[in-house]
Amino acid sequence: MSSRMFRALQHPNYRLWAAGALVSNVGTWMQRVAQDWLVLTQLTAHDGAAVGITTGLQFLPILILGPYAGVLGDRLDKRKLLLGTQSAMGLLALLQGVLVLTGTVQLWHVYAIALALGVASAFDAPPRQAFVSELVGRTDVPNAVALNSASFNLARLAGPGVAGLLIGLIGTGWVFMLNAATFLGVLISLTRLDVGALHRTPPLPRGKGQIVAGIKYVRTQPRIMLIMIMAALVGTFTLNFQITNALMAADVFHTGADAYGLLGSIQAIGTLAGALLAARRRQPRLSLLVASAVGLGVASMVAAAMPTYVAYAVVLVFVGVSALTFLNSANTIVQLTTEPQYRGRVLALYMAVIQGGTPIGSPLVGWLANVAGTRWSVLAGGVAALVAGAIGIWALMRWGEGTFRDQLRAAWAARRAEQAATGTLPVLAPAPSADRSSAAHDADRSPFVASSPAVGPSVPGRKVSGTTESDTAASPQRFAGAPATGSLPSGVLRSAAIRGAAARRRDVTPLP
Repeated sequence: MSSRMFRALQHPNYRLWAAGALVSNVGTWMQRVAQDWLVLTQLTAHDGAAVGITTGLQFLPILILGPYAGVLGDRLDKRKLLLGTQSAMGLLALLQGVLVLTGTVQLWHVYAIALALGVASAFDAPPRQAFVSELVGRTDVPNAVALNSASFNLARLAGPGVAGLLIGLIGTGWVFMLNAATFLGVLISLTRLDVGALHRTPPLPRGKGQIVAGIKYVRTQPRIMLIMIMAALVGTFTLNFQITNALMAADVFHTGADAYGLLGSIQAIGTLAGALLAARRRQPRLSLLVASAVGLGVASMVAAAMPTYVAYAVVLVFVGVSALTFLNSANTIVQLTTEPQYRGRVLALYMAVIQGGTPIGSPLVGWLANVAGTRWSVLAGGVAALVAGAIGIWALMRWGEGTFRDQLRAAWAARRAEQAATGTLPVLAPAPSADRSSAAHDADRSPFVASSPAVGPSVPGRKVSGTTESDTAASPQRFAGAPATGSLPSGVLRSAAIRGAAARRRDVTPLP
């Protein structure tokens, strides 16, 4: 099981990248805590709106520049592009540290640096996400994405707590300086990669209308469109924890910087656990994405009602698990269902909706905290996640056969059957009986299973990479993840289980 959970680390290039990214991510989380605490307690009198504006400025550029950055990610060498963006962000962290240490920092300085960091991040995020597939190849992309999340959240586990302690000991200025130094980790790892072992895709030639072509491609993909809508709601109104945690720590529980940093570390326990669970999955399903959105909404609303600091911190663990499961599922499904020549642009659009809504959501969250109280800002984020989950449930029921409950039951049964087939489950759950060819055809029609870029979304009769759906139905082995011989793919089992569950609810015999 451990080899399956960490199989992406078998690639030497990925090991180098992961080590450098972990060091850099620790510094990034330290800077986020220091920046929010600087604005909240030193440059303003606990002004939540100012913190929201700072965060919003940092994410505004990706909303505007993200699509163009995606084109550059498809057109240029991703490794060289990342060397430039990471260097720029390191220099900006150094500048902010110098301003604080010399006592000349003002609020507008923080705003300007946050905006500049946002520009660098806008050109960094799409190629960094797409670079994962070049490090490991398509087969291990789901595991690599999950391990990236684990690394990021391991840094989140350590970074805020360390930042809180260091702010109390040496001040915010030295925290910024330490973050600038951590960028050396990722820069060294990028320069030491074995370029010949990268799984590169052919660069996109220059041409007109490439951004529009990427948008049109997304509009033809129902799974990706659903993810974009749900991610926009969650990213804009729910994923504002660095603001809400700071406000809850300072204004509701009346604690200091160390307690605020500890909240981030406690929440990271949940996100790290979610990342490790994700690393065990071969491919996430849309039903898991929707369930995690609902779980995130419920957990956030419960957190808003917690009466004490300790109770709030405990609930943050569950918030972290559900948030990471949502983000990891969305990222992996988008990468696996996107054709390689569009991957940079599609990931840029995804990053734009998941992070680009922050310039709208963060000031609103801060304003709502000032007007109605901090707890209401946390509650509003939970409601937004529930709305995203409701949209997902509606889409799954419209596309599928049977209720959302049927789909979750079928997904669980298929997972247990897959575990039993691989010897990871002692007792084999009864698998639904279905004709192989017809079940394969049903699975090909289902929008729930993340198909490979070669197969793409299921549209009857559509020509995809030299084959039609009838060709795929006749050869089940050509499904992503299907074994060469032996048992059916998990997607086939799950599709058949969905049909059977739906038919039992209608008291009719399932169609072959």
